[in-house]
Amino acid sequence: MDVVRELISLVSQTPRTPVLIQGESGTGKELVANAIHAQSQRQQKPLIKINCSAIPEALLESEFFGHEQGAFTGAKESKPGLIELAHGGTVFLDEISEMKPVLQPKLLRVLETHTLRRVGGKRDIKVDVRVIASTNKSLAQSVEHGEFRKDLYYRIKVMVIELPPLRERKEDIPILNEYFIKRLRREIGKEIMGVTPQVLDLLLAYVWPGNVRELIHALE
Repeated sequence: MDVVRELISLVSQTPRTPVLIQGESGTGKELVANAIHAQSQRQQKPLIKINCSAIPEALLESEFFGHEQGAFTGAKESKPGLIELAHGGTVFLDEISEMKPVLQPKLLRVLETHTLRRVGGKRDIKVDVRVIASTNKSLAQSVEHGEFRKDLYYRIKVMVIELPPLRERKEDIPILNEYFIKRLRREIGKEIMGVTPQVLDLLLAYVWPGNVRELIHALE
């Protein structure tokens, strides 16, 4: 985690370098994205978070890139997309491995030309954003299986941050335990001061398949 912190500090000093955060579910990939944005020159601008698996396929292109009035049935007015709304700031693409193939070349174009075109639009719009992506899968394997574009993969993995699972950094469990109990004490309003040594031994012995998120839920 010291290495992770150093990488966050390093990449925060560059204004546009794409970042790929890899790690199992619950390891804190979104927190890393938050930290990069908060330490960068873009901190006063928007941090727009997009879950690539949560947007209905029919709305994908419009949500990402926006649309012009009359571009499709129901498009009564022009609307900027999420990437355009992040202008000057950061776009966090959560679970990028789930991005539909139809969007991948369009995202590649944004990364290469720093422009986008709305659905139904006839002009290119300049956008200044840093793209941070996360995945809990091996993107390299997705490329091998033909599920993810190779050129996009190499474009977003300029800086890679690997988040280790909690079972590989158990020395962090007592620190995380103390931190989250303090936070839960404020949120729940109960005077819980800590756990017994026996409970801490159980926390250290468990493998935590859900990682830090599972630890938080267990303590709650």
